[in-house]
Amino acid sequence: MSDPKPLPFIYQFLSGAIAGVSEILVMYPLDVVKTRQQLDSTNAYNGTINCLKKIVREEGFSRLYKGITAPILMEAPKRATKFAANDEWGKFYKKQFGVTQMTQSLAVLTGATAGATESFVVVPFELVKIKLQDKTSKFNGMGEVVKDIIKTNGVLGLYKGLESTLWRHIMWNAGYFGLIHQVKSVMPKPKNSTEKTLIDLTCGTIGGTFGTIMNTPMDVVKSRIQAGSTKYKWTWPSLVIVAKEEGFGALYKGFIPKVLRLGPGGGILLVVFTTAMDFFRGIHEGK
Repeated sequence: MSDPKPLPFIYQFLSGAIAGVSEILVMYPLDVVKTRQQLDSTNAYNGTINCLKKIVREEGFSRLYKGITAPILMEAPKRATKFAANDEWGKFYKKQFGVTQMTQSLAVLTGATAGATESFVVVPFELVKIKLQDKTSKFNGMGEVVKDIIKTNGVLGLYKGLESTLWRHIMWNAGYFGLIHQVKSVMPKPKNSTEKTLIDLTCGTIGGTFGTIMNTPMDVVKSRIQAGSTKYKWTWPSLVIVAKEEGFGALYKGFIPKVLRLGPGGGILLVVFTTAMDFFRGIHEGK
């Protein structure tokens, strides 16, 4: 049995955008906590709950949403690119390898390529977000950050951390889409929309958790590179520095809030994306 006929790019883009914005509105505070823990080389935050309490107590509840403008603006093109690129690269690879149905190895390859594609869209937004989420940030909004970056380093300065972002997204997307394909292949065929939603939520959560395990070390060094530390420049040497100076466990700083966000968040993404795609498929095929 072949995969469903792909919808035009515009429907993939819109579905991805809707899924991305839905996920970030629910999960953003966990992203703030994750970034704080990743930038913390002195162990000032003792766990996720402690970090949440400290931020609220010392900086106010609204601090948990500081910098959300950049992710909101990023999420539509980012998630849209993620799913649209995954579908487009999937079509490309299936044609190149002469198959009509996605295989496990092609799902991993497609996810990795889609992740690399997505990275070029998200780097400037990620850079702005990290600088706003940092506790020592002197910036009040996106405009100030962008102006400062361009003034100091030029337009290309907006792509600081591109290499580490590439690794982060390649690892996450390969794990996410690869495992979703594997898990779906052993799931029973859904008998109704409720079962389909539960299966999508389960597959997305498992895929998001696995992708997070795969890419957290890259995310840690990406955050430090983009925060402005001159000690960290390239991904793999930076991984060695962090492990050597702070221990291997430091490569997984921020893992709990990250996995709490991207595990269930991955489920939310997949459920909203597939629901939107089903909706648009009905409109498209009803023409």
